[in-house]
Amino acid sequence: MPRLKKRPRTMPKITAYVMDYFVIFLLLCFPVEASDAGKFTPADNILIDCGATTPVTMPDGRQFQTDSQTAPFLSASDEVRASDPAAPVPSPLYLSARIFHDEATYRFALTRPGWHWIRLHFFPLDNTDLDLENAVFSVTTDDFVLLHSFTADDQEAKWALKEFLVNATSPELTLHFTPHRNSVAYVNGIEVVSAPDALLPATVNALAPVGESEALAGSGFEVAYRVNVGGPVITSVNDTLGRLWEADAAFIQSNSTAKDVAVDASIIKFPEGTSALIAPNAVYATAAKMADARVGSPNFNVTWSFDVDPAFSYFVRLHFCDIISKTLNDLYFNVYINDLTAVSGLDLSTLTGGLAMPLYKDFLLNETMAAERITVQVGPTNDNSGRIDALLNGIEIMKVNNSVGSLDGEFGVDGSKAKHIADGSNQQVVVAMGFAMMFGAFAGLGAMVVKWHRRPQDWQRRNSFSSWLLPVHTGNSTFMASSKGGYGSKSGYTSSALGVGSGRYMSLAELQSATKNFDQKAVVGVGGFGNVYIGELEDGTKVAVKRGNPQSEQGINEFQTEIQILSKLRHRHLVSLIGYCDEGSEMILVYEYMENGPLRDHIYGHDNPPLSWKQRLEICIGAARGLHYLHTGTAQGIIHRDVKTTNILLDESFVAKVSDFGLSKDAPGMNQTHVSTAVKGSFGYLDPEYFRCQQLTEKSDVYSFGVVLLEVLCARPALNPSLPREQVNLAEWAMQWKRKGLIEKVIDPNIAGTINKDALSKYVEAAEKCLAEHGVDRPSMGDVLWNLEYALQLQEANPPQPEPAGQKGAESPEKQSHSEETGGNSSDGGNAGGEATERTQAR
Repeated sequence: MPRLKKRPRTMPKITAYVMDYFVIFLLLCFPVEASDAGKFTPADNILIDCGATTPVTMPDGRQFQTDSQTAPFLSASDEVRASDPAAPVPSPLYLSARIFHDEATYRFALTRPGWHWIRLHFFPLDNTDLDLENAVFSVTTDDFVLLHSFTADDQEAKWALKEFLVNATSPELTLHFTPHRNSVAYVNGIEVVSAPDALLPATVNALAPVGESEALAGSGFEVAYRVNVGGPVITSVNDTLGRLWEADAAFIQSNSTAKDVAVDASIIKFPEGTSALIAPNAVYATAAKMADARVGSPNFNVTWSFDVDPAFSYFVRLHFCDIISKTLNDLYFNVYINDLTAVSGLDLSTLTGGLAMPLYKDFLLNETMAAERITVQVGPTNDNSGRIDALLNGIEIMKVNNSVGSLDGEFGVDGSKAKHIADGSNQQVVVAMGFAMMFGAFAGLGAMVVKWHRRPQDWQRRNSFSSWLLPVHTGNSTFMASSKGGYGSKSGYTSSALGVGSGRYMSLAELQSATKNFDQKAVVGVGGFGNVYIGELEDGTKVAVKRGNPQSEQGINEFQTEIQILSKLRHRHLVSLIGYCDEGSEMILVYEYMENGPLRDHIYGHDNPPLSWKQRLEICIGAARGLHYLHTGTAQGIIHRDVKTTNILLDESFVAKVSDFGLSKDAPGMNQTHVSTAVKGSFGYLDPEYFRCQQLTEKSDVYSFGVVLLEVLCARPALNPSLPREQVNLAEWAMQWKRKGLIEKVIDPNIAGTINKDALSKYVEAAEKCLAEHGVDRPSMGDVLWNLEYALQLQEANPPQPEPAGQKGAESPEKQSHSEETGGNSSDGGNAGGEATERTQAR
């Protein structure tokens, strides 16, 4: 190893305000040597110098556009520009500003979906008639509150850079600036820049409770701290992602416990599979290690402390690189966050395969653990293995949005209020509730024991709702609900025990009345679970009533799964559960009625008027949104496992909703790549990789959805055994024509000539990617959604005129040969998830 350069740990006694200007000035003029490693060209790179009349080029080479160049982005009824060329500021961005008297919106068209930085620059100019220093305003996107009641008067320095990271799933990203009453809003600079896909993991493990994980795709983040431990400030000149890394002098608790070390950045080598974009070489080339002098005992920890808002959870990333060892396997140490062991016996060289090779670790510190301060510590292990030392190279702490999508304050974009875990003032109430719940649990167990001894031996009583113990998900916690609930509930469940949105208890008499005693004329669907009936409640509400078949073991299992899934999900594009009944031997679920039934009935096999191409696109987008929420809307995610056109239902406005969760499974956990399970699903839609290996992932749903996209385009079943062999499988047949460049040959004649060429290309491209042989090569549902929304934009921008009658595109021979065969292939009903007859269970 090269000789280490040691620097004393001293911090000049200078105000933070002056030091910020001075340090940044020096680093911009005399930058630390930059590395070519980790070069990144963002797909979106929108840089605006608000209020400026000429473009400005920053020291890192980035050029910010003027207001006139970005005018199409901005929608504002009352706004002005201001500038102060003499202002003492560390950046030319702070010499001008846009000022808004009313709400203003920036709309940015994105080139591609994914993670994006949003950086907002604020400096209250003095030379205006408005008091910008005391201005109060909020900044939001369509999904997240970024800043609430922001004012420069609250900032330590007069200028402020607010940095956020959001996952953009739509082709457009919006920023809303809303001044408070009798105030104005302003902004000096805006950056909307693509971030690498590998920057954040799909999920992150929580420190406590151990084993919990959190999906990150739907989260928003605010950068709270980004620290180069043991080294100087790193500016965007030396970080290809435009990030600013602070020095750690302001955060270390005791200078005497640590010693700074540094090596030449050129010796840092990234292990295979690790992105050099995670942090620049300069971060890994400096570190703080345990001091070897002026301490009474070698058994101590080096500690860094950070003040945070206790009302939020935090994503913590720690950077390590062994630049102090001379041999492999010589350095073992522990890592702690808020006095919890984050990593025990960390052996960097074993994990990376060498010295001077970077490693980073991610953690989630939830709201209950963050308190008002986050501490990070490194220290020696207690087993006397290796040398007594420890090091740390970098720290990143990002605030995670709360339950209503806010990163600042308790209220979401829609005005809803966040729910917080009880604070210290309510601990007595929590303890009392805990004892009450414990007592209730013991009482319930006692009742169950008595019931077990007295249970009827017939099948129906053993398999009613009352015999189940379902996990009830409430926020981040899970507990088992007793099978005896409040009085009046035949199922033994109170409405709260079934979970949010799971509906109310309904009597058998009420449902008999609603369905005219389960009249066969009211049957709208048949599946493995039994029949689905259309019904009407006393208040006139139409419902779909799903009645379990006592002779179907499949129906029992799917009933239980569907209750578990729907008790923790609520989304505009997922069918909602209204109520349930388990009176006597009955097992009945009641859903919202979907007036227009399954999507398949509007594509082929029925006399319904054909859907337009735009309607089909909008329906596919709605279904994609539902599946995307299913995959990312809960901590672990859910795999539907039976995506098909009969399980996409349409309401009276043709809004699509995904239904039938009887086969659904929890997605793989943090340390899993797949779920090993027997193959279930529907022939024609089954992921071939899942079928071969019995390894289930979210990408299995993506494959099935690709088949749905082709079914919508071609208006024929996924499988049609009556056709010639090469035409039986829709996915194979359509992709053959696509590879020939003749995809128009398979388009439904009802929409031929109405599809924009570019929209068709984007749509078919999305379907083809969904049908990739290997799951790893398929896009996420979020990516599919983005492509479909883009296809709709292309269609709306330039819809072709329909061809005159008799001149529509000719059908291919294959299309002609099967056009007579597509009718009558669906035996499914229209509501609450009708089952296809081709469903299979492979063993």
